[in-house]
Amino acid sequence: MIRTKGGDRGLFATALLLLVLVFLVSLLSGCINRDTQLQASDSDRPYLSVLVPLHFPQPPSKEVVAKIEELTDMRLDLRWVPEGVYTDKMLTGLTTNSLVKVSFVKVSDYHMVKNAIRSDVFWEIGPYLAEFPNLSKLDPNILDQTAVDGKIYGLYTERPSSRQGVILRKDWLERLGLEEPKTLDELYEVLRQFTYGDPDGNGEQDTLGVVDRNDLVYGIFKTLSSYFGTPNNWKIEDGKVIPEFMTDEYLNTMNFMKKLYDEKLINSDFPLTSKEVQRDRFIRGEAGVLIGSMTDVQRLAIEARAINPDADFTLVNRIKGPYGYKVWSIPNFNGLYLFSKKMIPTEQDLRDALRFFDRTMDRDVANLMKYGFEGRHYRTENGMVILPEETSQLRVNEVNPLYSLMIADISNPNIMEVAQKEHLTQIAEQLSKDNEAFLVDDPTVRLSSPTYDEKSAELSTIISDATYNYILGRIDAEGFHQEIERWKQSGGQVVIREFEEALSHR
Repeated sequence: MIRTKGGDRGLFATALLLLVLVFLVSLLSGCINRDTQLQASDSDRPYLSVLVPLHFPQPPSKEVVAKIEELTDMRLDLRWVPEGVYTDKMLTGLTTNSLVKVSFVKVSDYHMVKNAIRSDVFWEIGPYLAEFPNLSKLDPNILDQTAVDGKIYGLYTERPSSRQGVILRKDWLERLGLEEPKTLDELYEVLRQFTYGDPDGNGEQDTLGVVDRNDLVYGIFKTLSSYFGTPNNWKIEDGKVIPEFMTDEYLNTMNFMKKLYDEKLINSDFPLTSKEVQRDRFIRGEAGVLIGSMTDVQRLAIEARAINPDADFTLVNRIKGPYGYKVWSIPNFNGLYLFSKKMIPTEQDLRDALRFFDRTMDRDVANLMKYGFEGRHYRTENGMVILPEETSQLRVNEVNPLYSLMIADISNPNIMEVAQKEHLTQIAEQLSKDNEAFLVDDPTVRLSSPTYDEKSAELSTIISDATYNYILGRIDAEGFHQEIERWKQSGGQVVIREFEEALSHR
């Protein structure tokens, strides 16, 4: 009897399990059918995958992206990649032939993809731009800066020539009785006091002057080097092309950085520190100075005040060096969106992709991407945008990452003007404009060197490793000179010759 009852219970349990399985299968089937129906309903919308750098802690909100899809009549697959690892991700896709339809290439990485462009990996889009009302009005001077062998391949993201400057803890300056630095010597003294003068007032020696990251361009090194008068990548003198690292000014910058390292005024692990960790350490008050893009100051301040409400910030863009005021610049494009021929096989597919970017420049989409939803992220008065301080964090979380996707936004007449900006943002933009008075341009922007395009990654690694090793005290000036010779023998001397030949033909 016991076995029979147990058997009955077993049969009942089996039947119940079957019923549950049938229910789950039917439910799953319904979900699949519903997803299929949703995909079918969207099937008339072109699909576009885009590799985009993420400069913020998180991607934009799904609601904003969904609205962009609706307005542009597209299905978007935005692949957000943190800026700190973006170059590696993009180059991996290029070398493994696994790019998505559209990929962003930073201006500092552009030379590394030029040979792929010449190998027909990407569409030449120049002949198609006239078909689109907004793309046809792109700045021809900027397009010319982006050209490869006279042909246009990318849609540019527009940026000021230089946003570089010094972000400082204003409350630390005031606590220590210091003025904002105006010279390199004064900057050094601020960094020393911020390290050893107990600027946070907690009675402990637990602060740093400045926090840096593993990037000689967008970290602190290149901006400091421009203050010392270092050329911007290259120098042209009497028809000769000279790399920046073969100048006395570059050596002086390394010596300054070595002094910061030896005196422990900078984080000792900076050659290994990511951008995210650098930002976090600054936000948490471990360091009092961050040198880089001044336009980051507003979101840094928001996040810092969430931890310490007394945190206060200021900006300095004019640091006087041995040759007066100098700051390095980029061309007027920050990067390009390139269109994969493999993933975009037909001209119609290309036109669909270009139509999306053209549509993003229209008034409704451009202002959505720039400011978000009216009433939630901003308000308008007299046809102008008001950006309240109290919605700053909301815009950082939900809207601001989209600036990476906006092309030619600075000169786009469809974007509404801002009547009232956050205080620090307004200062950062004013100082970025002031930088225009003492820019140091790269004189080789319009010169061509096939060897540089082919070997730039290898050559850059030789010099960046040598620079770090010098600062860390692993090699001396003679050792650095030996690395320069290795750079020359590895193709650098050919690069110089090709640039000089290109210069002679201009």
